[in-house]
Amino acid sequence: MSITVANDLWNELRRFLSTPDRAEAADAVVAVLIDNDYDAEEIRAAFKGDKDIKQALESYLDDADSDPEDDSEDFDEDEY
Repeated sequence: MSITVANDLWNELRRFLSTPDRAEAADAVVAVLIDNDYDAEEIRAAFKGDKDIKQALESYLDDADSDPEDDSEDFDEDEY
């Protein structure tokens, strides 16, 4: 699916979502786009001006930056 089609679908569907539900739906949209190899800059460009997608993307990136698997500390197992 092209990111343009995803944007068009989001714009049509969000009209039917209550404000509290939009955040969760935007999270899902961002996750699907990331899973389909779109990077953050492509998503920002395609959804510019959409605060729900922007917040979802920032949240996704913050979570990715604080992933505990990525923060593994170097330690010497012999010390234990």
